[in-house]
Amino acid sequence: MPLRFAERAEEAYSFPLTIGHLLDAALTTSADQEIVYRDQLRFTYRELRRRIGRLASLLTGLGADEGMTIGVMDWDSHRYLEAYFAIPMMGAVLQTVNVRLSPQQVAYTLNHASAEILLVHHDFFPLVDAILPALPKVKAVVAIMDGTDGPLPAYAKGEYEALSAAASPDYPFRDFDENAIATTFYTTGTTGNPKGVAFSHRQLVLHTLACNAPFGVTRQRGLGIEDVYMPLTPMFHVHAWGVPYIATMLGLKQVYPGRYEPGMLLKLRAQEGVSFSHCVPTILQMLLAGAGQTGADLSGWFMIIGGSALTPALYLEARRHGMELVAGYGMSETAPTLSIARRRRGGEASPEADAAALTMAGVPVPLVSVRIVGEGMADIPADGRSRGELVVRAPWLTQGYTGDAEASQALWRGGWLHTQDVASLDPQGHIQIRDRLKDVVKTGGEWICSLTIEELLAGVKGVAEVAVIGVPDARWGERPIAVAVARAGAAPTLAGFNAPLEEAVEAGMISRYALLDRLELVDAMPKTSVGKIDKKALRARFAAPSESKVTMTVKA
Repeated sequence: MPLRFAERAEEAYSFPLTIGHLLDAALTTSADQEIVYRDQLRFTYRELRRRIGRLASLLTGLGADEGMTIGVMDWDSHRYLEAYFAIPMMGAVLQTVNVRLSPQQVAYTLNHASAEILLVHHDFFPLVDAILPALPKVKAVVAIMDGTDGPLPAYAKGEYEALSAAASPDYPFRDFDENAIATTFYTTGTTGNPKGVAFSHRQLVLHTLACNAPFGVTRQRGLGIEDVYMPLTPMFHVHAWGVPYIATMLGLKQVYPGRYEPGMLLKLRAQEGVSFSHCVPTILQMLLAGAGQTGADLSGWFMIIGGSALTPALYLEARRHGMELVAGYGMSETAPTLSIARRRRGGEASPEADAAALTMAGVPVPLVSVRIVGEGMADIPADGRSRGELVVRAPWLTQGYTGDAEASQALWRGGWLHTQDVASLDPQGHIQIRDRLKDVVKTGGEWICSLTIEELLAGVKGVAEVAVIGVPDARWGERPIAVAVARAGAAPTLAGFNAPLEEAVEAGMISRYALLDRLELVDAMPKTSVGKIDKKALRARFAAPSESKVTMTVKA
């Protein structure tokens, strides 16, 4: 039997790993550090702690209690940061509502989570107007006017700032079980309703600590006390990748941009000295385009890129603007971080080598175990080439989908969380995501990885965005096609798209089955609620043969 403390002091403090304790050191070391909201408001960490107390007091006055779910519908703001702390600290559950879902899906998630109080930004009043009759469990709504004039909705109990100002900052927070649920949100899949995931205080504290650690082993500049942090990932999406918790724990200056507007983001970057952010590739492309138009200086801006693949071409474009980039990998079910990219040990030093290494999924962060498995959960060799499904373990992974035992069992089949990503692992621990299981194109007996083809096509001249999908084919089962958005004035051709693929075929990188026999140009890519290209929508749109299809004979 393991030994335990034999002489534990009667008054020794049993320190629970709860979110409130992430504030402790920051309030000692950084009480006068600033938190900034757009160009409208700035206050100190000392005042942040008071605002957290006020929010908890006003929610209690509206009937909030331990275990109750409280939904937030807001842009990236200081209010969201306050909710990240106040709601879990009072023993309630924070639901970060994905405002980009359809009204029906938003209503479903609120009902499924049993949300009883909502904090709602005025931009989402029309949404709430439409769905509130279908939310019988909601008993109070707090309006966030965000400095605008105008009447409150009839259903609102009051305005956020006014109610906060009238509430006590001295809320009597108490300790409780670190395994209590702290947050919940909903992840969208390819079919059916969104699935609910939940995370405990202990899980989020461990995620915060582990995700502050990996830069010591990545040779990358990390997130440190001299940095100025601004999120560019929605705070409703997987805790903004957990970085607000890290930034607050460290006592950093934080800048919250509200709704993402390129001009405002670049203005805040310059005025506030923002040095650390994270975003999906589409936001990075938006910033690069904005800087190209305005001449904004992006040099020294460090970004973690995730959500979808960071291509070497986009990496090199950002580097030409003086930015520092590194890819990260995770998913909604993993809170989200699993790995961060790093340079290879003993490899060549060049921009191209960096682009190859730092756009991979990376190496596992501390406390993450990974395997690449095939049929029957058999391990695949870690040789950097062999491919299988990536399965993981870590102390912060969701333990299942709320109210969905069958999906939960599939998620944790064999005692490992199944990512549904096809990946390879090399001897140095570098993970390379090859594709989603559902996005692999099966053609002529060959498995074609769409991400590999997309990387090769990303550098084609005149292409702004590109996606590769599989569509039904009577002869081959499936064929890969490219869907692209052209840059202004450009006219990409099928021959131009196949040129880099033919070179890759000659080099033995890909099979001839990966050559394209169809190119579809679109004005804009359909996107999911978190900014990823919606391949499900593309497959539905282009499943039928195109009249403009160019036929190519595929040689076995």
